[in-house]
Amino acid sequence: MAERAPERGRPEILFPLFAGLETLEGVGPKTARSFAGLAVETPKDLLLTLPQGGIDRSLKPTIRDVALPGTATVEVTVGRHRPPSGRGPYRVEVDDAATRFELVFFHARGDYLQRLLPTGARRIVSGRLELFDGVAQMAHPDHVLTPEEAGTLPAFEPVYPLTAGVTQKTMVRAVQSALARVPELPEWIDAELKRQKDWPDWHIAVREAHAPEGPEDISRSAKARERLAFDELMAHQLTLALARASRRRYKGFSSRGDGRLRQKVLESLPFSPTGAQLRAISEIEADMGAETRMSRLLQGDVGAGKTLVALMALLIAVEAGGQGVMMAPTSILAGQHYANLRPMAEEAGVVMEILTGADKGAERAAKLRALAAGDIQLLVGTHAVFQDEVRFADLRLAIVDEQHRFGVAERLRLSTKGQATDVLVMTATPIPRTLSLAQYGDMDVSVLDEKPPGRKPVKTALLSTARIGEVVSHLRDALAKGRQAYWVCPLVEESEVYDAVAAEERFAHLRAELGEGKVGLVHGRLTPSEKAAVMAAFQEGRVQVLVATTVIEVGVDVPNASIMVIEQADLFGLSQLHQLRGRVGRGSAESTCLLLYRSPLGETAKRRLMVLRETEDGFRIAEEDLAIRGAGDLIGTAQSGLPRFRIADLELQTPLMALAQSGARALLSRDPTLESAQGRAARTLLWLMEQDKAIGLIRAG
Repeated sequence: MAERAPERGRPEILFPLFAGLETLEGVGPKTARSFAGLAVETPKDLLLTLPQGGIDRSLKPTIRDVALPGTATVEVTVGRHRPPSGRGPYRVEVDDAATRFELVFFHARGDYLQRLLPTGARRIVSGRLELFDGVAQMAHPDHVLTPEEAGTLPAFEPVYPLTAGVTQKTMVRAVQSALARVPELPEWIDAELKRQKDWPDWHIAVREAHAPEGPEDISRSAKARERLAFDELMAHQLTLALARASRRRYKGFSSRGDGRLRQKVLESLPFSPTGAQLRAISEIEADMGAETRMSRLLQGDVGAGKTLVALMALLIAVEAGGQGVMMAPTSILAGQHYANLRPMAEEAGVVMEILTGADKGAERAAKLRALAAGDIQLLVGTHAVFQDEVRFADLRLAIVDEQHRFGVAERLRLSTKGQATDVLVMTATPIPRTLSLAQYGDMDVSVLDEKPPGRKPVKTALLSTARIGEVVSHLRDALAKGRQAYWVCPLVEESEVYDAVAAEERFAHLRAELGEGKVGLVHGRLTPSEKAAVMAAFQEGRVQVLVATTVIEVGVDVPNASIMVIEQADLFGLSQLHQLRGRVGRGSAESTCLLLYRSPLGETAKRRLMVLRETEDGFRIAEEDLAIRGAGDLIGTAQSGLPRFRIADLELQTPLMALAQSGARALLSRDPTLESAQGRAARTLLWLMEQDKAIGLIRAG
């Protein structure tokens, strides 16, 4: 691995931190490749890989002061060597100030041990001590030093994460070599904040983090670690804030509506909007009326009424003389949105159409012509509407249904295209505050935290799968009264991995129990048209029980469905269970959610299911899910758009993330092009943290 070529523009002061790893002491090409297992490619990566623990190596007068088994560091006089007879270990007797014990070596060479531990010599030994047949033994000491070398052993030795091909010794040596390169960098943290927090300078923080003097120095609240975590979060939030500022530099349309179309819809509704809905609508209206582009996240709990808010936003675009589009991740959901929105659009006298992959030939061409001419005012579709041949006469607002993880990278791409369209991203998953800041820190956020009137609470019960016969019997009675039900299974077909009940197997069983035509099956392996046919039959009531995998998690709306059975609920995440439960309770009937679990139930699974039984508050459920599962797992790390931090902990450092966001935004409001002393220091931070996209955004400005 040669020296990595510095990217154009990286400050020279950082060059030594971005050299090849083999330029560090004790790291050859093979070891450098092994470091990839720790995602370490440069000395900078190594410096931000902090000790994950530590061992007390303080010198004790005797092992009698050590609770066994435990680590001991004592000065000893070397006694008799006892080479193995047969296949046993090599033993060396040693005496400390008060007692005798043995050093034990397996597969050791006697000549090497004679040189390391000559009889009669004084040595300092440190390692794990255990009792074996009543004799204290230290097998393969971690350190054997002469008394003159005692000062080289820290009283508290840091322990690093390791990977195949990288030992603790290699790690320590490489880190020490990297620390010798640490430069004094200009300060990017606001002076008053740094003083309040009592944080050290960056170069001091790095050194202190790698030289802990006790367990407290390895905790998240240690000043050095807290500062380094803040730096990571600050770089991330600066990138998001720059993306936000970059979007705002592009002129948007000022879309001001007169309210006439919205008024028609509101008058046709059998209920009044909630306070949260009205607040979100007015926030969106203010954004759309501004000269800059809107970039807003609409976050709502299950059944909080996002659809109405979305329609009001789309109608503002039409009132202003333009068009609006709403994009959903699947054709099923696009069809669902269209079915829900169209009657309200008709009340307002607005032309609405749907465009999906199913549109072909002349019909598709006619829709595209009408769209380009402005005859279609509102369009609902899948993300296929991003394609080049789909042209609008005057597109003012794009609403993205967030199921496909429209991540930070995609939003950065939109920023650089300079499209003037306002963007509203919707998510049905309540997101804990930290993750919201990490994923959507560049966006303004509206939260729907009230349920519309008429949404009935869903009764949630836990039942063992052993009682499945009773569940089917109750279901039979409910179907006789005209009710409909969902039955959710975790996997499509039998899997040895999970021992999960296949949806196909459950479908066959329920059809035999309840009657041939009453049960439908939908899962991810069906074609879009097959799925659509089953969903249509369920929505129209021709099918009474829908057996499904989690494809129905988001967006499906069948008001007559009042029973949700979730089989092996212990395999699902909390937020997922909450989303599934939200499919019922939409009509006038009392609704029930049955969580079937396999006995015995593990502690974590039990905690999840109990939380779900106790509350319907999606935000509380999301916080609990985050506490149980962690950030990457909660959102699904692969496509989460979540940043990977080496030091900062998203779950446990929410206040630090909020501080980083306010700090980043405040700096950019004072110094949009980062030309001040603090601004130039912040540029150094962005280069240090490899936020190259952000550097590009400053240049674009």
